[in-house]
Amino acid sequence: MQHAPSPRPGTGEPVTLPTDRAAGCPFDPPAGLAELREERPLARMTYPDGHVGHLATGYSTVRAIMGDSRFSSRYELLHYPFPSGPEGPLPPAPVGDMTGMDAPEHTRFRRLLTGRFTVRRMRQLSDRVTEITTEHLDAMESGGPGTDLVEAFARPLPALIICELLGVPYADRERFQDHAHTLMSTDVTPEVQQAAFAGFLSYMAELVATKRAAPADDLLGDLARDSDLTDEELIGVGGFLLAAGLDTTTNMIAHGTFALLSHPEQAEALRTDPDLAPQAVEELMRYLTVAPTVVKSALEDVELDGQPIRAGETVTLSLEAANRDPERFPDPDALDLRRKATGHLGFGHGIHQCLGQQLARVQMTVALPALLRRFPTLRLAVPAEEIPLRTRMNVYGVHRLPVTWDED
Repeated sequence: MQHAPSPRPGTGEPVTLPTDRAAGCPFDPPAGLAELREERPLARMTYPDGHVGHLATGYSTVRAIMGDSRFSSRYELLHYPFPSGPEGPLPPAPVGDMTGMDAPEHTRFRRLLTGRFTVRRMRQLSDRVTEITTEHLDAMESGGPGTDLVEAFARPLPALIICELLGVPYADRERFQDHAHTLMSTDVTPEVQQAAFAGFLSYMAELVATKRAAPADDLLGDLARDSDLTDEELIGVGGFLLAAGLDTTTNMIAHGTFALLSHPEQAEALRTDPDLAPQAVEELMRYLTVAPTVVKSALEDVELDGQPIRAGETVTLSLEAANRDPERFPDPDALDLRRKATGHLGFGHGIHQCLGQQLARVQMTVALPALLRRFPTLRLAVPAEEIPLRTRMNVYGVHRLPVTWDED
């Protein structure tokens, strides 16, 4: 994603959002973010539509804004930070999309769902996650060395789990995955995105009608039976959860595997120490930050880090820069699975912290060690620089991950 270089930090001139990653560094944030964080953790930023707002890169600054109710998440108040984004004002969030809501609307939806995503309930799914993981590893092994790990493992595991949780027939997964992939792209036309969104809603409407007629023992069935959500709201919430539960976890499993294979000493530590898995997941979330950016808008004048932010100004929060802040995480550019990475912002912070984070943790904690133990000689099948990266997507990661291993 090419654009004019940002002015040098420290000059006081507005910067533009760095988006180009250094060649040969697939796990590092875009070049320029670290320099900005060191010089100006809260910098003036020029947006592609000409708006002048702010870019936050320091950990304490980013975390403070995410937890501050004076900053809104409503899409229609935001300016899009990426060069290839939509032209003109953003539309309001679709019904049920909690990412683009503020309290009290957000609070209503969050309360309905929080009790259904508890740590205890997600851990109860771990046996099923283990079963599905084993089934896909068996299929990989029986097929012999050589596969795309995204298609063989990283994508179907979260798809099956979220389908079972919500009550979506797994046979329908390709239909909604195609729509979700398009919606996550940052370089498709608005018309293409609108068509994908319409297709997504059409599918969810059919599913909700089924749940209303015969509520099953699943999350959508529970909401259809026990909540006061309208059909439109239930369609929106279902679509939001379905999309959110797929892409981020898929890319954490795939990109996490890529990172581990590129750091063999870390892969070996995870392979040989079963107790390391929960800690390893937190470090991978910090190190990779596959959902790298959050955007907010000031609802009133705010002073932060000694700088004024005016009402109506947009602030882009670089979670990937914050998670590499040396003031919060010593030696932040090193992947260290034994690091205590608590407090990372990989799942966000504040009222919009990821609702399904416990489900994602369960899947990664089971899947990554199991993969490494089943295939102790697992390695990339092509040079690392040939792995296709998702540089034009809202969720970073890999499009494909060709891997191979030695047969016994």
